[in-house]
Amino acid sequence: MTWYENDVKKLEALKGTLPYTPETIFYGSSSIRLWVDMYEDLKPLHPVNLGFGGSTLAACVWFFDRIMEPYTPHHIVCYAGENDLGDGRTAEEVYIFFCQFLACLQRRFPNVPMTYISIKPSITRWNLEKTVRYANQLIRAEIEKYNGKYYYLDVFDHMLDTNGMPVKDLYEADGLHLTRKGYLIWKDVLLQHFATIFKIS
Repeated sequence: MTWYENDVKKLEALKGTLPYTPETIFYGSSSIRLWVDMYEDLKPLHPVNLGFGGSTLAACVWFFDRIMEPYTPHHIVCYAGENDLGDGRTAEEVYIFFCQFLACLQRRFPNVPMTYISIKPSITRWNLEKTVRYANQLIRAEIEKYNGKYYYLDVFDHMLDTNGMPVKDLYEADGLHLTRKGYLIWKDVLLQHFATIFKIS
């Protein structure tokens, strides 16, 4: 986990730099970290971007207390798990890491709702499609056990074309990270979710 240290220290230094008290924590991998327009796109949510590059669900668990220490959020949004699969982890292992993440939430933020953004379909990792779908299925089933405390937010299907393949212009040239068009889809799905569930718009 040592190679995440610089990014984690930057997140620790973020405390108190926003002009408002953050209400929604966005936590996870580079798909969160690289959302440069997040503060404008998701302004009604009063977000704070706590993504760190290349992070896995395992890393999100490992650094949870350090990164979350200053915050008392109303909501938490997480995107992680894709890099675990990219590193060769199985869907079952990702599910176990997710359960560990839930344990962190229950210990530190027992009354805070969490929304998990499904693992997206990436062009570069399309060979893992079935594994991604299975990991999403396992995580969704676990979330449903909590009867509305936690939420599963599908982006996978929103990022496919009519042939069931990833839409190319949603991704950077690396076939992995999102373009502005990709983030606009995430923005719309998230804002609709928060408007429907939490009446925030």
